[in-house]
Amino acid sequence: MTTKIAVFASGSGSNFQAIQESIERGELNANIEVVVTDKPNAYVVKRAEKFGIPVFAFSPKDYASKATYESEIVKILKQKAVEWIVLAGYMRLIGDTLLTEYPNKIVNIHPSLLPAFPGKDAIGQAMEHGVKVTGVTVHYVDEGMDTGPIIAQRAVEVVDGNREATEERIHKVEHELYPKTLKKLFENK
Repeated sequence: MTTKIAVFASGSGSNFQAIQESIERGELNANIEVVVTDKPNAYVVKRAEKFGIPVFAFSPKDYASKATYESEIVKILKQKAVEWIVLAGYMRLIGDTLLTEYPNKIVNIHPSLLPAFPGKDAIGQAMEHGVKVTGVTVHYVDEGMDTGPIIAQRAVEVVDGNREATEERIHKVEHELYPKTLKKLFENK
């Protein structure tokens, strides 16, 4: 059975695209019902439009609280019968409203070997610390910042002094690891 998912993103949407292309190749038995973004001008909106996938774009400052905009998101997800939320570069902490509605059904990808370098600019943190190996982690989302149980990890060698090349390596691993990990999760639901 096809798993109905929502992808949340705040940026360019390269992980969203990798997931959608994996679906189109028949490697991932899922359907992206909606892309949710807190940045109406993010490039992920253009990517979603190219694939004909609906987008819910919102500005958090237009809402009285996180609970208010998350309640609106939940309504949309319920209308579309979304079973899983897949965070792909979504730069907001998930609040109680979504966590309560989707317990153990929200996953995230993070560009480090958690628990090392949680939060923003994990690649910059890794390079600043001079590590030789960083990586990619797929994990369940809880109320903390990158603190949920780890599902999958893969190491990535840092290109010494070259952030751009390191980022390329990390993205390559993300685009492969995330769809494969989602496939395992959805098959075991």
